[in-house]
Amino acid sequence: MIVRVVLRSLATRPLRTAVLAAGFGLAVAVMAELLGVGEVILEQAHSPALRGGGDLVVAGTFGSVDSARFVLANVIGSESWRGRVAASSPSRRATLYLIKSGAPVPVSVRGGIPSLERAVGDPEVAGTAAWGDAPGDAVWSSPDQGDILRAMDRFHPIPPPPSSPVAFDRRSWAEWLYFNGRSPDGQLRFYLTFMTGPPGDDGKRQALVRLQVDRARRTTNYSATETIDDRAVLQHAPDLDIGTNRVRLKGSRYQLTVALARERTGSAGALRYSQARGEITLDAPEGRSLPPAAIQGAEGWVSGYVAPVLSGTVHGSLTIDGERVTLDGLAGYHDHNWGFWEGVRWQWGQVASGDISIIFGRVFPPATVADPDRVPGFLGVLGPNGPLGFSTSVDIEEQSDAGAPRRITVHANGEQLDVTLELSVEDSVRTRMALTRMSNRTAMDFLQLGGVYRVTARAGTRDIQFTARGSAETFRNQ
Repeated sequence: MIVRVVLRSLATRPLRTAVLAAGFGLAVAVMAELLGVGEVILEQAHSPALRGGGDLVVAGTFGSVDSARFVLANVIGSESWRGRVAASSPSRRATLYLIKSGAPVPVSVRGGIPSLERAVGDPEVAGTAAWGDAPGDAVWSSPDQGDILRAMDRFHPIPPPPSSPVAFDRRSWAEWLYFNGRSPDGQLRFYLTFMTGPPGDDGKRQALVRLQVDRARRTTNYSATETIDDRAVLQHAPDLDIGTNRVRLKGSRYQLTVALARERTGSAGALRYSQARGEITLDAPEGRSLPPAAIQGAEGWVSGYVAPVLSGTVHGSLTIDGERVTLDGLAGYHDHNWGFWEGVRWQWGQVASGDISIIFGRVFPPATVADPDRVPGFLGVLGPNGPLGFSTSVDIEEQSDAGAPRRITVHANGEQLDVTLELSVEDSVRTRMALTRMSNRTAMDFLQLGGVYRVTARAGTRDIQFTARGSAETFRNQ
């Protein structure tokens, strides 16, 4: 039928039919040519040779790769990948502007490390012997683990205020270093925090050191406060001096010194002048870190988190009320938080066994700056040679009794990752958290939990099952 219509059209209007046929033919040819050119352009855009050589290009989702030195040294350079990676090289693209006759001329540029660029086969530098590494390039070609930790653990200046009225109290800014350690049976645990508040007009910050010690389910708290210089904090942290208490990062070891007075309980028998003193060290194994991440909200609101030591070994001792308590061999952990905390609450937990360390968490910002229901949680699994898997598809369910959690169930899944954690809560310490007070000035109770995790997981090709003691944190209304 179609052939008959074509023949009749050609017989009755031969000129119009010929022109129409030629037009259709030209359109199809042009479309085929454009598709072919587009495919070539797409292939070239993904060509490693055009981006500096090599066989694989790693890029950030929204631009540059965050914590790139950590990725190079502790992910691509981890033992599980080291034998499969011939060479790796960082590069960065930017735009420079040349001023010619008063008019700016944009120029696209790319920088890299010459020796590493040659190693991945970059033709641009292969025949240019004059291009050699500068002294500062060593932080990329031979990254030091201590330098990577220090970059992760730096402190942050408070963001400048926006031009419009803010929806939160900017005085709720705080940044702190947190350390904990626990014995295998859970009978001895400590939680140690070095916290700083926002800088004042005089360039000073209020700072707090607080130590909580749990021995055989008996909890005592010790603390000290001091005013410290904002500039010194930003220049030297994580090295901190708060009175006679201090943190020092030397290589990949954290050295902590504490001299604290016991907090008064208000009871008649309170030991007002008893003290906790001691020296504590925490070793940071290579690859057992969670790099920095931050949640951004309206009006400049931010909440950031990094865990430089997901699982390490504690050494040292504390003298508590005249009694020496050894900490040698405790399983240790260290993280770092910063941001605005008015109306903020969170869920967090961590457990380790053997060569496996698992951490999970979720932050709930105030509804005035972000939708709390749309902020995802996270869960990370680290093995002996680096990360085994991460997920942002995380469900955290708390089952409570008499206003306190008794069981926490966590499930996370992702590509080659399926994890279920069940925490049976055995210990709970409740603290009034004025830092996270709501906009109506009501403070919430902060709960530090301890208990036994039952872990069932599959990460990559590895099946994981174990039972171990661990920690968790959450909030409840008063």
